[in-house]
Amino acid sequence: MELAIAGRWALVCAASKGLGKGCAEALVAEGVNVVINARSSALLEETAEHLRDLNPAVSVHTVAGDIALAETRQAALAACPQIDILITNAGGPPPGDFRDWSREDWLEAVNVNMLTPIELIKATVDDMAERGFGRVINITSAAVKAPIDILGLSNGARSGLTGFIAGLARQPQLAGRNVTINNLLPGSFDTDRLKSTQKQVAQSSGQNYLDVRDALRLRVPAQRFGTADEFGAFCAFLCSAQAGYMTGQNILLDGGSYPGTY
Repeated sequence: MELAIAGRWALVCAASKGLGKGCAEALVAEGVNVVINARSSALLEETAEHLRDLNPAVSVHTVAGDIALAETRQAALAACPQIDILITNAGGPPPGDFRDWSREDWLEAVNVNMLTPIELIKATVDDMAERGFGRVINITSAAVKAPIDILGLSNGARSGLTGFIAGLARQPQLAGRNVTINNLLPGSFDTDRLKSTQKQVAQSSGQNYLDVRDALRLRVPAQRFGTADEFGAFCAFLCSAQAGYMTGQNILLDGGSYPGTY
């Protein structure tokens, strides 16, 4: 399928590895120019070279730094001639027991996983509406729909973002101007984040890490973990011209793990 987004510009956050990188790869393959951001400059530049090799016809710019900081957001926005596509993404807060978390831990989680995406959306959607095209994808978590007890910080902060998006996406001045805003909720994708959570489970339960990993894999009806490539492909479709009638949705990609009907 021709997605009809070649030549557009995208800002992809946390794109040096994992799901963010998968999204950047899929967009670049479709001819989208990208500004990619991540905290590690060395890994970010390595990813940028990979993207340029993937499609030499596109422009790839890098902005290293913590996207939760105002100066990094400003630099990332300035590096993009115009932002037609915004992919918000950030590593989730650490797992743990809520009894051990301080007020500062909660404020940090809310800042990174709720307020930072909102700031980026605020800076971009009105210009998208003026041009008559815009796509915003927030990479959140399956834990928004089916909370995970040890991921309380993520459950809370990302649920706050989800509620905000539910109202914003339905504003006629955005939806009526071909600006869509959707959330992608990844389940168990084979990323560093998943491995970290699995190691936490193994440590807290006294089990072998590989045994924990295999047991969790077998709980997924698909009998495997997802890949960044397939996540990126789905993200790219949501950014396409053909996806203009889908907005305000929470799309769960979890290999069938969620047990509910709705």
